[in-house]
Amino acid sequence: MCSEIPGLPFRIRHLVDAPSAAPQLERWFIAEWAPWYGPDGEGDAAADLAACVSRDALPLCLVAFDVAGDPTGTVALRARSVGSDVAPGPWLAGLFVAVEHRNRGIGAALIAALETETWRLGFDAVYTSTDAAQSLIRRAGWAEVGVSRSLRGDVTVYRKGVKVPDA
Repeated sequence: MCSEIPGLPFRIRHLVDAPSAAPQLERWFIAEWAPWYGPDGEGDAAADLAACVSRDALPLCLVAFDVAGDPTGTVALRARSVGSDVAPGPWLAGLFVAVEHRNRGIGAALIAALETETWRLGFDAVYTSTDAAQSLIRRAGWAEVGVSRSLRGDVTVYRKGVKVPDA
């Protein structure tokens, strides 16, 4: 997948096709999810990103790039995430847009691209949990299905059905 977004100054690619973005994504993960990826957390951002280098299996990662080729945001499709106690997955996880690139449609485009990937892989629904992007998720048509707990507190769990291709 390398999709140009008509009318928008960015494109979305699989991380496997753009491995040079991984160090920036790692820095973002550590800063944004410090309780998990920070120095006292149990997570390993580099290892999680290294596992996301697929096009056709979970986990996979998508990265948005500006016209200069610099990463602007990311999202992953994973088998499990915060909220797996509420719903089975797969999971939209790790949605992040750099502060200086927010409110330009990148987050919405990443969500839409991930929904397309979910459909392409044959899943009929995708889930996510968030404490910060609720309005973005709701605007994208996701329905609330429960609440789970993260290291930062309660998160709302959402589900979106996706169109499964005809067999």
